Amino acid sequence: MNIKLITIGKTDNKSLQTLIDDYTKRLSFYIKFELEIIPDIKNVKNLSESQQKDKEGQLILSKITPTDQLLLLDENGKKFSSVSFSLELQKKMNSGIKTLVFVIGGPYGFSDTVYAAAQGKISLSDMTFSHQMVRLFFIEQLYRGYTILRNEPYHHQ
Repeated sequence: MNIKLITIGKTDNKSLQTLIDDYTKRLSFYIKFELEIIPDIKNVKNLSESQQKDKEGQLILSKITPTDQLLLLDENGKKFSSVSFSLELQKKMNSGIKTLVFVIGGPYGFSDTVYAAAQGKISLSDMTFSHQMVRLFFIEQLYRGYTILRNEPYHHQ
């Protein structure tokens, strides 16, 4: 199974980017992982929230193939502990999914068309984090999940 994380806009904080790069490299020892960044939409001041979500949604859906399984990182999604998330990853691997695609949306969330295309939603927390920090937290949780599955000493209960 391959995992792809799609995000809107680049990370402009060098410290965060260094950590994202570190965990991306660590994760590559376990699974084929790709971080795909969709550039910020230009002239958003001239767009309503809904128009911005629709434009971002079109760009997101253009990156998805019919065989991909799409999961959205969304505040109203299912919550997992690190261990239960690792078990969910194992279930996805066992099910024969070729590519599991996670998406972090833009500042206003996702369009209705993206929600309709998704097979599920995951929430990292009841708290709100910046989109740039969510990238780091999520990639770290992917890494943690694979270390749990391999019984490696990274995660402590």
